Amino acid sequence: MMQKLILLVTILSVTLINAQAFIGNNDNKFQVGANFQNNATGINLSYDFGVGPNMSFGISSTYALSVNEIIDANFGDRFDIKGRFNANLGNVINLDENFDVYPGLNLSLKNFGGHLGARYFFSDGFGLFTELNIPLAKYNKDILTPAEKLYNQFTVNFGAAFSL
Repeated sequence: MMQKLILLVTILSVTLINAQAFIGNNDNKFQVGANFQNNATGINLSYDFGVGPNMSFGISSTYALSVNEIIDANFGDRFDIKGRFNANLGNVINLDENFDVYPGLNLSLKNFGGHLGARYFFSDGFGLFTELNIPLAKYNKDILTPAEKLYNQFTVNFGAAFSL
């Protein structure tokens, strides 16, 4: 039993040593997770492609699966897709090589916004991420209906990150 435990700890240690959160050019990250916001929860998918030592471009899409019953939200209200830019700062601020912090900007169907994300990789291919999103400029300047407020408010994403 003790030999199996030592073997498991050794394998995990080697795996963690080789993990890297962002490697720069041609780095591919895919993330899937939950989206939380006022009056709705949903699923979030995102993909980022490294184009420089500390820069990536990507796409992110979210769909609200569970919306408060009082909100009359159609497909267009429940769905959002964004083009995004990230500044991957993990190695710039000398954090653990498995950890990346990435502030960024995004342009979506609903607004122009900003996000702050972080991801930690436990191995070369698997990690966890979280993102905080906020709209900076809403396209609709009128008073928003509850359905129009979806994605036009502070949102949080949390889930699994994968290196491709």
